Amino acid sequence: MARIAGVNIPTNKRVLIALQYIHGIGPSKAKEITEKLEIAPERRVQDLSDQEVLQIREAIDAGYTVEGDLRRETAMNIKRLMDLACYRGLRHRKGLPVRGQRTHTNARTRKGKAKPIAGKKK
Repeated sequence: MARIAGVNIPTNKRVLIALQYIHGIGPSKAKEITEKLEIAPERRVQDLSDQEVLQIREAIDAGYTVEGDLRRETAMNIKRLMDLACYRGLRHRKGLPVRGQRTHTNARTRKGKAKPIAGKKK
């Protein structure tokens, strides 16, 4: 198993798919990396040489924010909004939708499981 950016990427998958196991790398960035390094995206990870794996690792370390750094950066951005006490920060703090979605009904993902109200039976 090849280890890139602290993640064991699966060896039996294509390079384009395997790179997406790294947090912060999606389809477009994976394609960009394979094109820049001139690695065929349909090749399997197990068929890559150690040199090619090293090139991929260096390209990701040099040009992309991934894994722990990306998670930390995202958390810091949310914390900054909360410290500013702006509208978005308050919505994060209350655990409500941030981008203007309705909350009268729906928003269950953000609000959590519905809490039953006593005496609401008909």
